[in-house]
Amino acid sequence: MPRLIPRLASRHAGQRRIRIWSAVASLATALAMAGLASAPASAADVNNVKNPGFESGLSNWTCSAGSGTTVSSPVHSGAAALKATPAGQDYAQCSQTVAVKANSTYTLSAWVQGSYTYLGVTGTGTTDVSTWTPNTAWTQLSTTFTTGASTTSVTVWTHGWYGQPAYYADDVSVYGPDGGGGSDPAPTVPATPAGLAVSGTTSSSASLSWSAVSGATGYNVYQNGTKVSAVTGASATVTGLAASTSYSFQVTATNSAGESAKSSAVTATTTASGGNGGGSLPKHAVTGYWQNFNNGATVQKIADVPSSYDIIAVAFADATSTPGAVSFTLDSAGLGGYTVDQFKADIQAKKAAGKKVIISIGGQNGTISVSDSASATNFANSVYSLMQTFGFDGVDIDLENGINATYMSQALRSLSSKAGSSLIITMAPQTIDMQSTSNGYFQTALNIKDILTVVNMQYYNSGSMLGCDGKVYSQGSVDFLTALACIQLQGGLAPSQVGLGLPASTSAAGSGYVSPTVVNNALDCLTKLTNCGSFKPSTAYPDLRGAMTWSTNWDAAAGNAWSSSVGAHVHALP
Repeated sequence: MPRLIPRLASRHAGQRRIRIWSAVASLATALAMAGLASAPASAADVNNVKNPGFESGLSNWTCSAGSGTTVSSPVHSGAAALKATPAGQDYAQCSQTVAVKANSTYTLSAWVQGSYTYLGVTGTGTTDVSTWTPNTAWTQLSTTFTTGASTTSVTVWTHGWYGQPAYYADDVSVYGPDGGGGSDPAPTVPATPAGLAVSGTTSSSASLSWSAVSGATGYNVYQNGTKVSAVTGASATVTGLAASTSYSFQVTATNSAGESAKSSAVTATTTASGGNGGGSLPKHAVTGYWQNFNNGATVQKIADVPSSYDIIAVAFADATSTPGAVSFTLDSAGLGGYTVDQFKADIQAKKAAGKKVIISIGGQNGTISVSDSASATNFANSVYSLMQTFGFDGVDIDLENGINATYMSQALRSLSSKAGSSLIITMAPQTIDMQSTSNGYFQTALNIKDILTVVNMQYYNSGSMLGCDGKVYSQGSVDFLTALACIQLQGGLAPSQVGLGLPASTSAAGSGYVSPTVVNNALDCLTKLTNCGSFKPSTAYPDLRGAMTWSTNWDAAAGNAWSSSVGAHVHALP
């Protein structure tokens, strides 16, 4: 959500550019390859990549637009690693032509670090493949490919993403039959993971962590002896568990050579069932952001917000000089002399009418960072103080500069312990934040599932994205709304925790506005399997929470057309 004082009324004034072909080639393949088992390496297999660890600088490698260099820190191993920096239209692709044998299977892997880092291969003569990770710590990406009957070389590449910081890559490998010049030995079965621990539980999930294993490309998670999950990092959240129940967990490490023995077991006991946060919130609810600034939309008092809005998110709290802490100052001058006492009284009147008023943290210009225990504590204490001062019912997480799942989860649990079961917690991630459960936003939502009210993903300022069926859908269609909501529903969120976030008018966002009819059709498709586009969910979700808009002010500027139509439709859902 933008603060945007005199600037464009878009959630992201400088949103990153999305190229459709890259989304198809990287994101689609990444999800399609999830859980793929690598073929075992043979004794004759070698690493066919030359200068795989960048110990000889960029020898044998070519980086687009001069984006690459080598550095001595950080490195995964050895004395050097690749550093490549996206800039403008260039996303810093570095590649090497690798000699291979025809009709052969190879395992491609690399250790990478940085926001949205991709690894892939082209020219295979069969199906080109790629994989990616949003992790900022060293992570090993791995996939397999098979060469065609006349293929003697392939191009291996890695790249970052538009508008993101530099990424790092190290220890790139293409293990398989020697295509000419390869010399590195094939990997061995990794060691058994150590340090398995329970990092958190809810009424329906258990979060686990363990020490990373050298040479591992992935890990399998076992629940009571049965494999339930495969992940690439050294942590996992197992969902779908029963409340107040004990479960035994073990993990193994894997790579192309095989799977390690199971780790020592740990026991996790889920908490008692307590409903998903939100107190007396209606089964189906409409959320609207209220602007504490004047950017050309209708200036409103809280009292002016139509009754069709069940949750009013006050935008925005501000960062302070204390890490993680936030504050809120009413823009009385910009809002026509709206006083703090009037503001507080209007909040109480809305609450008396059964509405919820919460404080939103972040927005386009928000720079709040919760990255350690101290900042998590500061966040919880400061938000709770605002709740007591102004009468807010909870908090909205709208951090568009990234989110640390571990410490934001800690902060929100601490806030919950202070505020109690009536606390409202909402989130407004961007579409790319909810493409994978490994992303920090999605992880946070799953970590606090037992106290989370609703995730209202922003279906705007996005560009095309993957749906849960692996197909790419264009922004602005019923399919875009339903197929992306499906990812959240299949990824572990309860239907009551999923809402559709749309702009209230064409002026409210740079792109992504759809008519209220499209929103209502998407709601019907998800809840009743009617009015769908080409995508139709495998099941109906009648408990879907509802919809959200940016903003009540832009809605008012357009005659409240959005809330009048969508609000009535949401409240009439089954």
